[in-house]
Formats: sequence, C-alpha cells, structure tokens
Amino acid sequence: MASAPAATRLSSYGTCSGNLAHVRILVIGSGGREHAIVRALAQDGGNDLHAAPGNPGIAELAETHPATSSVPEEITDLAGQLRADLVVIGPEAPLVAGAADSLAAKGIACFGPAQRAAMLEGSKSFAKQVMTEAGIPTARSFTCTTSSEAEEAFRTFVPKYVVKADGLAAGKGVVVTPDIDVARAHARHCGTVVIEEFLDGPEVSLFAVSDGTTAVPLLPAQDFKRAHDGDQGPNTGGMGAYTPLPWAPADLTEQAMDQVIQPAVDAMRRRGSPYRGLLYAGLCLTAAGLAVIEFNARFGDPETQVVLDRLASPLTDLLHAAAVGDLAATAPPRWRDGAAVTVVLAAEGYPDAPVKGDKILMHERTAVPRAGYLLHAGTALSPAGDLVSAGGRVLNVVGTGADLAQARAAAYELAATVEMRGGWYRRDIAAGR
Repeated sequence: MASAPAATRLSSYGTCSGNLAHVRILVIGSGGREHAIVRALAQDGGNDLHAAPGNPGIAELAETHPATSSVPEEITDLAGQLRADLVVIGPEAPLVAGAADSLAAKGIACFGPAQRAAMLEGSKSFAKQVMTEAGIPTARSFTCTTSSEAEEAFRTFVPKYVVKADGLAAGKGVVVTPDIDVARAHARHCGTVVIEEFLDGPEVSLFAVSDGTTAVPLLPAQDFKRAHDGDQGPNTGGMGAYTPLPWAPADLTEQAMDQVIQPAVDAMRRRGSPYRGLLYAGLCLTAAGLAVIEFNARFGDPETQVVLDRLASPLTDLLHAAAVGDLAATAPPRWRDGAAVTVVLAAEGYPDAPVKGDKILMHERTAVPRAGYLLHAGTALSPAGDLVSAGGRVLNVVGTGADLAQARAAAYELAATVEMRGGWYRRDIAAGR
C-alpha cells in the first residue's frame, strides 16, 4: 500500500512556539556534510532522526540504516517504511538519478531538486545554457565532444586553461592549468567537456534554500580545494572552510541573490522544472564583478559544516518549508555571532589513492579546551569495534569562536588531539583572514 502524503502525516504532529515538532526525518548520505545536517536537526529538538547509510558519528544522533544504497527506489522504500515526513538528500548522485522524483511519486516531501532541476549540477553544459538564458554572469565557454572542438576552444583562450568534465565527478572533474598538454589530456579523459576562460579573483560559496519560487540565502563561506598549504597540489573535495568572510563586500549576498540565485530559480520555473532544495553557487569575485564558476544541487562539503554551525534558528522549519513550497511564509534564518572554521583530516594517499582501515584515536586535551567538535566524514567501525578510516576525507574538525582567529585556534587545537597513521591536514585554513 502506498504511504500517505507527507503533508497528511505531518498534520498529526504538534508545533512548539510556531516551529515544527516531532518530525520524522530521513537524511541520505554518509559524510561530514550529512553529519553536520543531522547535528543541526538534532539541535532543533524533538525530531525522530534517521540516516542512510550514515556513519558512526551520525549513529550517535540518529538511527542509521547502513544497508540502504543511494538508488532512488531504495531511498523511497526506506522512507515509506519509516513513514518519513521529510527526506533530506545530501549527495548529488541520488538527486541526478531521480530520487526526489521517486519520493514525490509516493507523496513524500523531499528537500532536494527533481532530476531535471538537478542537472544544474549534473551537466556543466546544461548549467551554462541556463546561465546564458537567465543573463547570469559567468565565464565564456565552449562545450566540446571531440578533440578538434577542444583544440579550437584552447586556441580561443589564453592560459590558464579551465577544463571541466560535463557530468558528475565527485568534485574532481575540473583541471585549471597553464600547461596545454595537461589540459588536453584531461579533455581526452573526460570525453564531453566544458572549456572556459579563467576567472581571476577570490572564490566564495553561497548557499540558498529554494522552494521553486522563493529563495532564501544562507551565510557565504570560503573553502580550500587544493590539497596542500598555499593552495598547492591537486584538487580535492575540499580541505577546509570558514565563515564569515570579513574581507568580502558588505552587499555580496544581496548581489548574488539579485544577479545569480533568483534569476536561476526563475529560469528553472519557466522551464517547467521548479528548483526545490539547496542551490549552491560557486562564485568568483573578479575585477569586473561577481561571476558564477559552477552550480551545485546540494549542500557543499565542507562549507556546510561551518554554515550550519552558525545557524541559530531551526533547520527543520527551513528545509520542510522549501520541500512543500512554503518558504515565503517562513521566518528567515537567524545566525549566531562569531565565526566557525573547519579543518579536514585526510587519509594517507588522498586524493589519489586514500588508505582505508587505519585506527583513529582521540587524546585528551592538556590545555583548557576551546569550543570545538568532530564531524565524521569517512569513518567506520572495524569488526573489533575500533573507529577506523573508511574514506579519503576522514574527519572534519570544527572550531568556533568570537572571531576567525579564535575559531581557527580551536579547530587546530582539537585537530592536534587526533591520532591516525598517515593522517594529515592543511595548516593554513583561514590563516590571515
């Protein structure tokens, strides 16, 4: 028997001070981003939290369902069995595969865009089409499917060359290089690529929650993509992040909403694919103004870890309102004062060939501890019950404080207490900011 629509089930739950209460929520994913989301939902109080597959850190806050994969049908079956009021999808792959569509067909509210809308991340060339249609500032580009087309594009631009795999690539499909041979090799490896002009300037991540019509911004953040200090080494999924951005223009969020986010939401609605979920705009602040580097269809990782740390109002209300099309009637997010910094502890060999199975130990801090905590990103329990590494990015160390200097000190103080053979992290996250 098909499960009842989410709105019907939710009506049996009460409210507390105008906020949703006792909501059964299923979070999909197993990384640090999902741990941060579950942590924020747990802080709202009263929710019945589930996660699939989850990780050992998430398991301290929610019932986990390790056997569930990211296949849309399995997600929908589990949500139906749990009679979930809301499903929050963390990673991009299930969204691009149509998980939100599968849930909608069963009347289950989902925070995450439908398959056609998720193509803003699923296809770089599609995203460029939408940006052009909506008049959103972005780099000039060519979509190339053959070597001859790629060569023509390379002749159009001066180094640095920017080559992006058209489809999903787990944050590792982009090469930015002055070396034409490296650029050509990446283009050949990826097949269909977007080759675009290099945008020069600091990069910023801005998240906005959308219900298909209304969009609400979250705090801007900055992440660190390169593996090593000084922005050296290969691209990664992200080695750290911080918020706020004291150096950024005071009207950055307003500019981005007016020039990027709302035009994108409006364009998707006109296309018949309303965007409901988290729209992530990767921005470059060039001398000529802001420009979009990329869109993502979900919370960014590791920026989510610092943005949600600063959230003072209920995340449950915000995500549910977006899922059911009611953002205009929902109070805007409120934010805590101060700052947050996250440092990613990575496994030996990351990003190329991360080693798994190394035991993780946490030592007592000798000094009076600052405000900090750990989020699990790539962890598992061994048969003996030991916490071990199970991915390239293993832990997110989050530090908070009255300003970035205090938050950074708290993060690195806590990071120093973690022992893992071969583990490493950048030492310059948020330095000098």
